[in-house]
Amino acid sequence: MSSRADRRIVVGRISGLSGVKGWVKLFSYTDPRANLLHFREVALGHEETWRPARLVEGRPQGKTLIGRFEGVEDRDEAAKLVGLDISIRRQQLPEVESGDVYWTDLIGLKVVNLQGENLGVVDHLLETGANDVLVAKGERERLIPFVRDTVVIEIDQGEERILVDWDKDY
Repeated sequence: MSSRADRRIVVGRISGLSGVKGWVKLFSYTDPRANLLHFREVALGHEETWRPARLVEGRPQGKTLIGRFEGVEDRDEAAKLVGLDISIRRQQLPEVESGDVYWTDLIGLKVVNLQGENLGVVDHLLETGANDVLVAKGERERLIPFVRDTVVIEIDQGEERILVDWDKDY
């Protein structure tokens, strides 16, 4: 589990420029979106190419967030950051309350039904209006409603397994 705890999680993206003093617009993947501003020690980049960065200032501005990174003092320097992802280490996330789970902790877990049949591995989750959906990929892709105690019976992060009440043929 230590490699899972140490992995990088993309929490936002630099989406544009704001002013002339090195500020950038931040697109947040956190909920609520302003939580992105709580992470000061981050990394900027894409996929496997990351470089450490420090968010020294940040605030909501209208419907967006803006921030300034250490060493970025003008618009030209800030322009080089546009399009980069913002990531943190998994262990930087606050502890969740008992029974709660971060979506990121579900990615890569094996999904097994009550009959012991392997339904695949969680690739990602979808947020829908009614309920969230696990997207499990195996011999085919399965969309499984993320409804605790009804469909999702047990999440065992130690065993890296999710037990579901879901027919293999759905």
